[in-house]
Amino acid sequence: MKVEQISIFIENKSGRLAEITGILGENGINIRALSLADTSDFGILRLIVDDSDKALKVLKEQRFTVSITHVIGVAVSDSPGGLTTILQILDKHNVNVEYMYAFVERSGDNAVIIFRFDNIDEAISALKENNVTILPSERITQI
Repeated sequence: MKVEQISIFIENKSGRLAEITGILGENGINIRALSLADTSDFGILRLIVDDSDKALKVLKEQRFTVSITHVIGVAVSDSPGGLTTILQILDKHNVNVEYMYAFVERSGDNAVIIFRFDNIDEAISALKENNVTILPSERITQI
């Protein structure tokens, strides 16, 4: 259920993002989801890719500061209030969302929300207890 996410520390300057995506593309690594948070000096690029081990290796070889973090992907009704339902479950169980990002599946029936929690195991337990669909890693990396 846990998905490996690659986090890359990058300078906030022209061309750095293209450099990273170029390295991944040249090595046949497909980006499935991403999020970029930045300040005036640096950013953290978070990626879910189809081969996290290879991505970690090639980015480290190019001297990027890279780490693996575990996140989960949750299927959420792609309708008004769908996300609120999930957040209320988490709140009821005192689970803190550190960050999240989303995308819509090709079918358009569900959105997929990628979550990072302060306590991922507690989050998984609370979501399962409330019959929320947690997507397996293989599904996330192949969307």
